Amino acid sequence: MKEIILIIAAYLIGSIPTSVWVSKRFFGIDIRDYGSGNAGATNTYRVLGSKWGTFVMIIDMLKGVVATSLYIFFPEYLNNELHRTNLMIGLGLAAVLGHIFPIWANFKGGKGVATLFGMALAIQPIVAVSCVGVFLLVLYLTRFVSLSSILAGIAFMVFILFIFNEKETLYRIFAVIVALMIVLTHQKNITRIIKGTESKVPILKHRDKRKKRNG
Repeated sequence: MKEIILIIAAYLIGSIPTSVWVSKRFFGIDIRDYGSGNAGATNTYRVLGSKWGTFVMIIDMLKGVVATSLYIFFPEYLNNELHRTNLMIGLGLAAVLGHIFPIWANFKGGKGVATLFGMALAIQPIVAVSCVGVFLLVLYLTRFVSLSSILAGIAFMVFILFIFNEKETLYRIFAVIVALMIVLTHQKNITRIIKGTESKVPILKHRDKRKKRNG
């Protein structure tokens, strides 16, 4: 029963619609009516700019961290790594589900990537930080948040399965599911990238201007 209560709490935390509340409070719009129509950090970057996009991404990651860490309210999980990891995965997935289908925003949310990384940060910090490094590198090189998210998700699977060789079976399965889910939820973005119509986030513009002048 107590685990069910925690999972419900994790879902409610994940349901906090950061981008929707920010867009309504500070801009008088619903972010879901603009850009891709998605209530996530990528669309926030696209519509509201890098400052608010970064803010939304950080808060959405923190939702994953906080929800996944709710196990601390039950001491019996502190000394049992296997049970703790399984519960953390369940809590994290509930938060991601909340982000995608938020009860506070008519069940129309984002794709859950930032919350997924927050979840990974709580469970396996080194892997999460490595994935963030991949994300930032790809973002710097391309300015596509969507492509950065996709490659970071794939990197998460590679890190868990091969580089860090995580032994917990459920965690390995989870890593594969994460990679597949991120790719599947970004199919439209992949199509736009191939067609050359995917929007780039408004960062590093000075770098691009220098390239054009030098060219």
